[in-house]
Order: sequence, then structure tokens, then C-alpha cells
Amino acid sequence: MQLRRIRWALALAAFALLAAPAVAQANEVTHWNQIATDTLVAVPGPAGGAPPALQVSMGMTQGAVYDAVNAIEPRHRPYLLGTPFAPTASKDAAAATAAYRMLTSVISTVPAAIPFPNRATLLQNVANEYAASLGAIPAGTSKDAGIAAGNAAADAMIAARQNDGRFGPSQWGQQVGAGYWQPLLDPVTALPLLDPTPWVGGVRPFLLRSASQFRTPGPNALRSRAWVKDYNETKALGRVDSSVRTDEQTHIAIFWQSAGGPALLWNGVARNLATERGIGMGDSALLLAKLNLSGADAAINCWNDKYYWDFWRPWNATHGDDGNPKTEPDPTWTALITAPYPEHPSGHLCLDGAELTTLRGLFGNRKIRFGVTSSRFPGETRYFERFSEPLREITEARIWAGLHFRTADEQAKDLGRNVTRYMEKHYFQRLH
Repeated sequence: MQLRRIRWALALAAFALLAAPAVAQANEVTHWNQIATDTLVAVPGPAGGAPPALQVSMGMTQGAVYDAVNAIEPRHRPYLLGTPFAPTASKDAAAATAAYRMLTSVISTVPAAIPFPNRATLLQNVANEYAASLGAIPAGTSKDAGIAAGNAAADAMIAARQNDGRFGPSQWGQQVGAGYWQPLLDPVTALPLLDPTPWVGGVRPFLLRSASQFRTPGPNALRSRAWVKDYNETKALGRVDSSVRTDEQTHIAIFWQSAGGPALLWNGVARNLATERGIGMGDSALLLAKLNLSGADAAINCWNDKYYWDFWRPWNATHGDDGNPKTEPDPTWTALITAPYPEHPSGHLCLDGAELTTLRGLFGNRKIRFGVTSSRFPGETRYFERFSEPLREITEARIWAGLHFRTADEQAKDLGRNVTRYMEKHYFQRLH
């Protein structure tokens, strides 16, 4: 019965989004989502611009925007802000204010010890955007009430995220031996290349009960047949000069290694779909809050998992000795793409699993054409008709890149899906 109610709620949500006018129409929610992604991707990696930390900041921003808009027209349960505002309040002013306040808070509260040379520039850019948004709204009580709603939503989010673990201690303690991750060395400085935001797995979740709620089963045992299969597959396909990976597979592997990671990719898709279908501000705010809060918790749980398992990358495994006579080391092996943190589970697919499941729940599983653009190949857009299609492709792409073993990809997708399913069961229920 409970499952039936969840499915019915998802169907209603999908209907509400798909039944919107066909005329393309941007709104202030999607406009500020674009500003948020453009701003946060320009933040230096250690200051929070690295993909998992960027996703946490997007969760904060879109959660506040949702609360601000929903407080004016409450159709779903609030995330944090339970105070209603007059229905005549300006949703444009509310959305812009909430986003502006959250972005300035995120940027301003980066510890001074972390180099952030463009901090002042980003703050000024966001201030200019906010002035332009407010300047387009007629003065009066509606505007004032909208600003008040935006400020109240931002205040609630900022208060809730105090001492939440951001910029806390690293989750990694180096271990040696077969199966443990070892960082690559910078070819210039000879220093270890480390995760710029290793604290993400220690951040307090937005939706889950704990950062390890959906712990994965973990990597395959090094003596197992499953390990041998994973090892040989990635060894053959993921090598930088692989003779079995096709040119198209190489291109696809690089395509998905986009700046900003899944947060930028799927926010772009969600924003475009909302605009193309003329989805209103309330549904846009709901869509982007679900997308980014599920993504944030997927990132948190995933990074907690990464440092819990501390599993070696393919370049560690091929250079080492796993004690298995059915695998053959290769000290010359180099991956097509590398990353500065443990292998299991795949960070990309943790977020993809959560966010594509969210999009599927809101837009349904019918054919729906959407494009994905990567910063690695500006101007190139790959088109899909179902949200399951890119998920399958990225699973293969991470192997073709030499970044992951298949088990890490599959378990990561499950982790992300579990986060979204938990969100759908416990948050954002319709009020009527």
C-alpha cells in the first residue's frame, strides 16, 4: 500500500510537469540556477568548487529557493521553512533573494586559510545579478514580501548548516598493502595528488539519517572470480593506449569527464527541460530542489564510502600484487583519465544514479528528448530519449577511462538510487 501511494505521488508529480504549456519560458528559479552553477564552478577546487563539494553547495542553494517559493504557494511540504507568506508575494523576488543569499554565504564562509583569489569578483558578480533581478520587479508590498520570504528561507538553511562538517578534517588515513589506494605523485613537485575536498564524506546529510546510511557492499575480494573479471576488463579497456577501446569509446569517456561533474550536467538538463516545457516557478523549484538535495546526499554518502573502503584505483592494482595468480600485473599501465581519491564507489555514478532517478520520477519513463553538453567538448551535445540511457553509457565510460572497475560503477548507481527513493518516501509530499 505504501509503495502504491509513492508511485501515485510520483505519477502526479510527473503529470504536473509534463502537462505544462509547450511554450519555452524561463523563470527566475531557472535563471538563478544558471547563475548558481556558473558561479560555483568558478570557485577553486579546495574552496568548494570540486564536484562533490559543489553539489553540496547546490543542495543548500536550491533547497532554500524551493522553501522561498513554496512558502508563497505551499503545494508540497517545506524542506525547512514552515512559515507561510502572503500569496501575493513576488515569487521572483523570493527566488532571487534566496539564491543570492545562499551563494554569498557559501562564498563568504570559505575559510580564509584556503586560497580563493577570485572570491571578491564572484561576490560582485552575484551582487550585480541580484540587483538586475530586483530592478526588474516593480516596487511595492509584493516585492517586499517576496524578499522577506527569500531571506527567511536562506536564514533557515544557513542556520541548519552551521557546523555541518564542511571544510572539516580529511576522511583519509593512508594504509599500505594490496587493495589500498595510493595517490599519484605530481610530476613537477613529486608531492601526492590528493582530493581537494576530502571532507565531503563527513558532512551532515540533508535528507539521510547518516552519511553512511547506504553503505555499499564494497569491492570484490581480491581472490574472487568477480575481481579477476573486473580487473581484466578495465586493464584492457582503460589503458591510455588501449588497442581494444574504439575511438568513439575514447571520445565518450572524455566527454563525461566534464568540469563541475554531474551537478552541472544534470542541472543543465533539468533547467532546459523546465524552460522548454514552460514549467512554472513552483514546479521548477521543486524539480531543482529534489535534484540537488538528492545529489548532495549521494555525494556525501559516496565520499564517506570511498574513504571507508579506501580501495585502489586501476593504476594501483595493475602496478601492484593482488596475490591472485589469475591476474597479471603491468608496471607500464597508465589510465586514460585519473582522479585523486579512492576508487570504490564511482563518485560520478553515485550522483548520476540519484539525479537521473529524480528526473525520471518527475518526468516519467516515456521517451523525452534531452541533450547533455560537456565542457570537454564545447559545442557538442549528446542527445538521449530516456534517462536510463546516459546512466548506461556513463557506466561504460568510467571503465573506458581507466578510472573504475565495473563493480564500483554498479554499486554507485544503487547508492544514488537509494538516496532518491528515500527522499521520495520521506520528503516533499503534496499537501493537497
